[in-house]
Amino acid sequence: MPFTLPPLPYALDALEAKGMSKNTLEFHYGKHHTAYVNNLNAQIAGKELESLGSVEEVMLMTWNGGKPTPEFNNAAQVVNHTFFWESMSPNGGGKPSGKVAEAIDRDLGGYDKFVEAFKTAGATQFGSGWAWLSVNGEGKLEVSKTPNAENPWVHGATPVLTMDVWEHAYYLDVQNRRPDFISNFISNLIDWERVEQRYIAATSK
Repeated sequence: MPFTLPPLPYALDALEAKGMSKNTLEFHYGKHHTAYVNNLNAQIAGKELESLGSVEEVMLMTWNGGKPTPEFNNAAQVVNHTFFWESMSPNGGGKPSGKVAEAIDRDLGGYDKFVEAFKTAGATQFGSGWAWLSVNGEGKLEVSKTPNAENPWVHGATPVLTMDVWEHAYYLDVQNRRPDFISNFISNLIDWERVEQRYIAATSK
């Protein structure tokens, strides 16, 4: 059965008051994310990969130990984008609380240090890619960046937050001003309740 585009967790215009326009979501979700799903389905048609139960399984198999096969980019981008949409909320912004806030203090030196590291990861990712907050194999939080479709899952870490820094994520709203997009994402868009849920799930395995 072909994979389908996961629904957005909010309306297309739900983030407008937070600095991400309906126009951006119409293109980014409606065009780009849709294309990744359609392209993946075309690539795996008639192959063993088509029988796998989830896009995540396809992604991990096609990573192929660091020598990704052609299907990897589309599979990973489907996963990455779904995770990105679910990292944001119309009620997003503010600072974290609960266990993830404690972990940020313990592992990263506090919220301000996290913001600095996350901004740097997003701003210094040359070309297209992603910034991540993940639980590493030792159970500690770490900030990282990855190029193109690559993500922490393929390296054995468990992400709890991501930020898309491909240009199509922000160009319609802020043109080439990636740092402005990053600052607004951190201040106004992060769904810390979802990040908390992910962190608890990642550390209770």
